[in-house]
Amino acid sequence: MHYIGIDIGSTCAKLAVLDETGNLILTSVQPTGWSSVDTAESMRQKLAAEGIDLEQARCIATGYGRISVPYADKMVTEITCHAKGAAWIHQVRDSVVIDIGGQDTKIIRLEDGRVRDFVMNDKCSAGTGRFLEVMGNTMGLRPNEVCELARDGNGVTISSMCTVFAESEVISLIGRGEKKENIAFAVVDSIADKVVSQSSRLEVGGEEVCLTGGLCECGYLKEILAQKLNCTVLAAAQGRYAGAVGAALFGLPG
Repeated sequence: MHYIGIDIGSTCAKLAVLDETGNLILTSVQPTGWSSVDTAESMRQKLAAEGIDLEQARCIATGYGRISVPYADKMVTEITCHAKGAAWIHQVRDSVVIDIGGQDTKIIRLEDGRVRDFVMNDKCSAGTGRFLEVMGNTMGLRPNEVCELARDGNGVTISSMCTVFAESEVISLIGRGEKKENIAFAVVDSIADKVVSQSSRLEVGGEEVCLTGGLCECGYLKEILAQKLNCTVLAAAQGRYAGAVGAALFGLPG
């Protein structure tokens, strides 16, 4: 018996599979593309190629595109799945989960492994993976390159929290010959400031935080969030699959 979690987000779709003993045996990520239905079918084919029989499995779907997974046995909201997945990945019961996704950022407070409260930025891409991608494209860099370059920069700020206006600021900085590492520093620092501002609505600070989502492997972002929030930030490579892992966990009996 396999327990499958499918998280179809706005930018990327993630897949996680647990075996009957609850061990994570498969993860996969791919761009969501323009059709969540096509993405779901691609994932079905991926499962078949891995020898996983949907007839002998339980599948839970989450994320924006969860309604597009026709073979799912159940759908669960992404807030609940991200919280459960993060708690499982980091083995915590009481924590704050910061999930930086492609188009939104979720701040979730966990108490005894359950969601107590959350806030979600879903009206602006500032402080998200999309913001980093746009700024990286403007600089001719991949998102991970911006993060790594930022570590060597300083002394520059981006004042606008709007992605369009912030991009104009980056273009101006490039035009006046500012060093790339300083611009990268300003971009990542801007993302961190947006996340910190959002976190203040849940009075986050001085506690343990689990970083999930596509930017969880950005070591420099983890460091500056820890500084700005005055807390310990936990991050792991599996963190980007937190939603899918949480969905798979909801399939387990009991």
